[in-house]
Amino acid sequence: MITRTRLAAGTCALLAALAAGLAFPAGAVAGEPTGDDAPKVDLVLDVSGSMRTRDIDGGTRMAAAKQAFNEVLDATPEEVELGIRTLGADYPGDDRGTGCKDTAQLYPVGPLDRTEAKTAVATLAPTGWTPIGPALLKAADDLDGGAGSKRIVLISDGEDTCAPLDPCEVAREIAAKGIGLTIDTLGLVPNAKMRQQLSCIAEATGGTYTSVEHTDELTEKVNQLVDRAADPVVTPVATRGADSCAKAPTLKSGLYTDRAEFGAQRWYRVDVAPGRELRASVSVGADRAVNPSHGVLLRAVTAHGREIVRGEAAGDGRTDVLSTGLRYPKAEGGSDEEPAEAVCLQVTHSFSVASGVKTTPGLPLELTVDVVEGPSDADDVASFGLGRGWWLLGVLVLVGFLAGLLWGWLSRWRFAVWRTN
Repeated sequence: MITRTRLAAGTCALLAALAAGLAFPAGAVAGEPTGDDAPKVDLVLDVSGSMRTRDIDGGTRMAAAKQAFNEVLDATPEEVELGIRTLGADYPGDDRGTGCKDTAQLYPVGPLDRTEAKTAVATLAPTGWTPIGPALLKAADDLDGGAGSKRIVLISDGEDTCAPLDPCEVAREIAAKGIGLTIDTLGLVPNAKMRQQLSCIAEATGGTYTSVEHTDELTEKVNQLVDRAADPVVTPVATRGADSCAKAPTLKSGLYTDRAEFGAQRWYRVDVAPGRELRASVSVGADRAVNPSHGVLLRAVTAHGREIVRGEAAGDGRTDVLSTGLRYPKAEGGSDEEPAEAVCLQVTHSFSVASGVKTTPGLPLELTVDVVEGPSDADDVASFGLGRGWWLLGVLVLVGFLAGLLWGWLSRWRFAVWRTN
């Protein structure tokens, strides 16, 4: 048996796929790729006044963005539905209320007409404010609907100027909607504050953050993200854990999503046949502000409550996702008719929130279950915990024993020499 801790960083668009109330077809298989819905991408471009700055390859940031967009539009796969949204493109004034509403759909999300999209991009000129939060909310609405992959690619050269609508909190709200949306962020010539904000936005939905200082870097990264949207999407199947092992739902191999309530346990059941190995992992995401110092515990126990193995992880508030996993091999039975063992998985966490922060619904939880062929070798890592490290442990014990004997003999010899002299 082995307990393995895995800290997620960018595993598989975690929070974007998590939420309560997701609806799936009755015959859905856990972890099965989504259907034939076209993947969608909304490119969100900062067109605020700072984009006039000339510090990217001798030209303005706006010129670099336009060049990158033109090359990306040429390379966009046919199956991808693409749209372009702007922020800060239309209002040049000083009124904060108006400036913080300045976001518009430049090109609607749908089948791509490259000529029309390029013409729209060519008209852009750096203008106003930087309402990142409002733009993300509108972009999420642009992509709502359908089961295909959904991705927002945000390109900005500065932090949001429309606080207190914190873009990081907006990203967490979008993740909590459960529409399967990932936000990737690209920072043009970033400073520390902007880097922190864009990183937080990306992490909240399982996306990525990249710092960009050259036009070719911007083009290459946006192309990668658009191409990634066309990859098959694995959709978690919604389930609801019970408050005890006896009432737990039985899960098969696959990917599941649930909500982990504060101060409560979630139980799930997996049947493990003789000669098979259970591999399970759980990730709990903080889709709202939580207190630092928290942990996640995943236990595998028998139907009678005896703990088999556990996995645990602790966090300090610097990441929005905490993950852990475990493995349990079921030994071969004495006969071919021996029934499968009912193994219960218990998930608990110690996340807490400050006064005034909503505790319902619970935090998004993603559970991976895999029952595979069991280990065939007696020294397999899953069989003994130490795996092939047993021989190393034996060697260390023997070496330590011999070293002790040698040191004792040398000490007695030195003492005898000293007394003789």
